[in-house]
Amino acid sequence: MTIYEFTIPQLIKMLRNLDGWLTKAAAHADHKKFKADDLLTARLAPDQFPLGRQVQAACDNAKFLAGRLSGKEFPTHPDGETSVAQLHERIASVITYLETFKPEDFNGAEERHVSLPWMQGKWFRGEDYMNQFVLPNFYFHITHAYAILRHNGVDLGKRDYMGNIPTHG
Repeated sequence: MTIYEFTIPQLIKMLRNLDGWLTKAAAHADHKKFKADDLLTARLAPDQFPLGRQVQAACDNAKFLAGRLSGKEFPTHPDGETSVAQLHERIASVITYLETFKPEDFNGAEERHVSLPWMQGKWFRGEDYMNQFVLPNFYFHITHAYAILRHNGVDLGKRDYMGNIPTHG
């Protein structure tokens, strides 16, 4: 399996799932008569990112993985979202970006040197960056967004988290 096959379709799928969770959250808020945007500040623990930042971080991890492993520029987002509608826009922007990639964009990505601003001269091999850093981080933020919404009463289940699973018969 190539880096593209291992990452891009799954990142898109999970971001679409996340987008669906936010849609369900808005419906839940409407039903319970509160503003859905109030959920953006919800968190599971005082020292943890709130929902809005969890969504931003998941989006960032997805675009950073694609951009850094392909050597292509990634879109910038100012982290200024204050509404569910704006989070939907950010997710859509990242999905649109990810959809521009092709398998050949990742040729040689396993050995690419990836250095992050805070690493002070150190770097990751591309494959290690993907497996040991970005993918765990992406799923960490996706899972926390899901958990925050569940904790706040949004009717989400495992099928919502997993999304469509390709089966053969």
